[in-house]
Amino acid sequence: MTEFVPAVQRHRTGLATTYDALVWIGTYMGWMFLRLEGVVESYRSVFVMGLIAATAHVIIGRLVRLHQGRARTASLEEMMLLGFVTFSVGLPMFTANLIWQWVPRSVPLAATFASLILMTFGRALWRWLREHDMAQVRSEGASRVLVIGAGAGGCDLIDSMLGDPARSWRPVAMVDDDPAKRHRRHRGVPVLGTTEHLAEVAERCEVDTAIIAIPSATAADVERLSRLAVTAGLSVKVLPGVNELFDNQVGIRDIRDINLNDVLGRNQIDTDIASIGGYLSGRRVLVTGAGGSIGSELCRQISRFEPGELMMLDRDESALHSVQLSLQGRALLDSDDVILCDIRDLPAVRGIFESRRPQVVFHAAALKHLPMLEQFPDEAVKTNVIGTRNVLEASRAVGVERFVNISTDKAANPSSVLGYSKRIAERITSTYALEAESGTYLSVRFGNVLGSRGSVLTAFAKQIAAGGPVTVTDPDVTRYFMTIEEACQLVVQAAAIGRPAEALVLEMGEPIRILDVAKQLIRQSGSAVEIEFTGLRPGEKLHEELFGDDEPQDQRPEHPMVSHVPVPPVCDKEIEALPCYGERQEVTRALAALCLVMSGART
Repeated sequence: MTEFVPAVQRHRTGLATTYDALVWIGTYMGWMFLRLEGVVESYRSVFVMGLIAATAHVIIGRLVRLHQGRARTASLEEMMLLGFVTFSVGLPMFTANLIWQWVPRSVPLAATFASLILMTFGRALWRWLREHDMAQVRSEGASRVLVIGAGAGGCDLIDSMLGDPARSWRPVAMVDDDPAKRHRRHRGVPVLGTTEHLAEVAERCEVDTAIIAIPSATAADVERLSRLAVTAGLSVKVLPGVNELFDNQVGIRDIRDINLNDVLGRNQIDTDIASIGGYLSGRRVLVTGAGGSIGSELCRQISRFEPGELMMLDRDESALHSVQLSLQGRALLDSDDVILCDIRDLPAVRGIFESRRPQVVFHAAALKHLPMLEQFPDEAVKTNVIGTRNVLEASRAVGVERFVNISTDKAANPSSVLGYSKRIAERITSTYALEAESGTYLSVRFGNVLGSRGSVLTAFAKQIAAGGPVTVTDPDVTRYFMTIEEACQLVVQAAAIGRPAEALVLEMGEPIRILDVAKQLIRQSGSAVEIEFTGLRPGEKLHEELFGDDEPQDQRPEHPMVSHVPVPPVCDKEIEALPCYGERQEVTRALAALCLVMSGART
């Protein structure tokens, strides 16, 4: 059987066509025999009618590609096509026979229904034989799988596993909490209990992998099911959420390891950038800090809108090499789209802007590591403050239409050198917005970005790989998180919906405990890694904030999850007075004092 079915499959079109034609002839002949109780003087008329019906069926079937694989065998779509073709043949035959009465009137009508039944049964039998054949062929190294979820996602996944030529997965059981599915069996794979019976079912069926096949599962569901599977000693995989799927069908190519996005407890915001990203099409767009995590993802998303020119500026040549490679599949660094420049060099920045004339600027270049800037606050002044002013100055000189400064939640009630410098950068952006004769200048503020270089995830992953310990500053420390794709979508949308001299702040849900993040990553690794508490570092908050004490928190005129915060300007003389060199404490006090004067922020 295992060799017969594939061999026959190669001739599917011819066999299906022949089978349908023979069914039509056979049902006409058979029903005529039954109708006249075997007393038939001549079968010629009924044979001719059956032949005409068969010919018409083949012709109409070819027009709608019934036999050419338009639809999967015995699928709902094929049944609809088969019904349409059958009645398109049967009804005219019945009508014609009423007029000319070649055979008894009941024959064409009965033959039509009998043909539909037999053709449907034949297809169902063929599909059962084929699927039974595939189910019997197993790879010796196939992973025995327990599918969590017996809904559409789980059934589609089982179909995909059984149809995989590599036979790398073998579904043997399902679990589901819906009582209505307790006796369900799909393609021979039974539902053997609820998720509370997961460990028992896994042991009975000798499975080694559990796959969470519930695309609509919440973060709490994923975390609970993952914990149950890991406790049972299983490797855990997951299907992506419905917003990650291109269509409603799921398959083995969608299976992936659980990542932190699945258990963060918040849904990704839908910024719908496709509807507003048109302002980038055909425009000259420049991204500073293009080699960084945010900058490179920005470049990838901007390129989707076919800008007239995408300029990627960074002072790190290796980072430019990486982003060009990710965008173009090649990275010779010999094209005009990559620009090697330090934003602290005002003459160089001016020269680039004057020669390239960007129309839209996304300013992502910045120093971002809090402990490092606590040690070297003068570097924060030179890059995050003066560098930002340099880019703004060059933008104003060439009449940039839209300027987006990428900020951080640490700029709200700042308490660190990083927070001070980014808050001042927001104020400088606001100053240029108010002074510019045209164009929109604004900032975007968000929390920690998952997967960015130097993020807590990267640090934890390396510590776990090294055997630990995983270091957490404080058991109660919390942070806001968002994905890097989400952050960049917000930035792209900000340039369209933001107004001059304001900061856009994303509603990021509830903050996440860093300790919970560490525990989840350790649980996923399957390793016994200790957690060590090191204490908060200088300038670090126990809980981050998205809004300053003096800022409104509920102004959302454009998007229900994006707040608009007015940002007051800062005097240029005060910026000039900031020390770029000097003692660490002196520079830090100067930054803090400027923030305190402007907003009454805590120091």
